[in-house]
Amino acid sequence: MIEIKGISKKYDDIEALSDVSFDMPEGQVFGLVGTNGAGKSTLLRCICGVCKPDNGEIFVDGEPVYENPTAKQKIFFISDDQYYFPGSTPEDMMNYYASMYPATFSRERFEKLMSALSLDKKRRIQTFSKGMKKQLSILLGIASGCKYILCDETFDGLDPVVRQAIKRLFIHDMDEYGITPVIASHNLRELEDICEFVALLHKGGVILSKDLGDMKLEIFKVQVVFRDQASLDAVRANCKVIAEEHRGSLITLTIRGLRTEVETVITSQLPIFYEVLPLTLEEIFISETEVLGYDFAEIAK
Repeated sequence: MIEIKGISKKYDDIEALSDVSFDMPEGQVFGLVGTNGAGKSTLLRCICGVCKPDNGEIFVDGEPVYENPTAKQKIFFISDDQYYFPGSTPEDMMNYYASMYPATFSRERFEKLMSALSLDKKRRIQTFSKGMKKQLSILLGIASGCKYILCDETFDGLDPVVRQAIKRLFIHDMDEYGITPVIASHNLRELEDICEFVALLHKGGVILSKDLGDMKLEIFKVQVVFRDQASLDAVRANCKVIAEEHRGSLITLTIRGLRTEVETVITSQLPIFYEVLPLTLEEIFISETEVLGYDFAEIAK
């Protein structure tokens, strides 16, 4: 498990992280999502020990990670902006990471995966496309044998076929080797079909961190047609409505709470029609950030 306890980090006057605390359970895909500049990349760099927090501490399987080679051997960080040695080939990078992770790196598996994705291990990386470079960094991470794979915008630049292949690799290695992928991304739809736990970051802080399934049970949309204004007022008074949209007589409410309790309130008003709909991860993220004032809806008006 990765434990993040009261992490704060500033760059001059810019507060990238502010008292961030949550746990990343092992053996599951953990999604890290947030607004632009929320601190996702900074947090990942702190977790792998590249950045030292100004306050707080991060533990990997009970050990502090900063300046701790034993803890760092369990972590492979895939940056959004990959760096490769000038003039190097995938084979050169394989040899480098094999020396960095001598106990766990598998040259055999790396070469097998390279062949499966039709990547030439002797071709200079500088001639690779952006997507090919991203594939290479992911394969190096998988072949490293590390328990925790930290991925910053992992699927950005990958075509749909390769994205599915990488997801299958992650799922296979979770079952076979017990790895824990931690994926930071702006593409919430990509995360939704693979992540089990999610943390939402906003302006350097954590909005929430919980099981994605539980999250969807606690916030949802209701499309409803009431008989009169009094019925709508009653629902507003007895439910936690966090968003409301009107299209003619059809009203769409985003409500936080237990579904059974909300449905009891709505049905008591004898609506002409109502339907409860689950929210996507993207809709949950938008709803949570709008509550905090991160709303650009007025721009289009």
